[in-house]
Amino acid sequence: MRALSLWGRMRCVSTPRDERPTDPVLARRAAILKWSDLAQRVAYVCFGASIVVFVIAFVAQFPTWTVTTVVALLAVGSILFIPAVVLGYAAKAADKEDRGEKWGY
Repeated sequence: MRALSLWGRMRCVSTPRDERPTDPVLARRAAILKWSDLAQRVAYVCFGASIVVFVIAFVAQFPTWTVTTVVALLAVGSILFIPAVVLGYAAKAADKEDRGEKWGY
């Protein structure tokens, strides 16, 4: 049985939340999902901060430090976001495949 958690994600209700998988593959997959979720959140924060700094730069007539900050935030966000999305989708697809659910594009 599944239920929505606080953040709208599905989680299993019948097993305790602190129970860790004993299978090393499942443990590694859970770690990949955890780190990819964290990397996506950090990337979104970088993208949001770059927008805020860009607005500040626009008002202040683009000082050098604001342009450098915007470019750096966009670069860090992109470097984190791309592999996090790919690894997150791969781990989720492998989890669906293990459960025997139908998959598709």
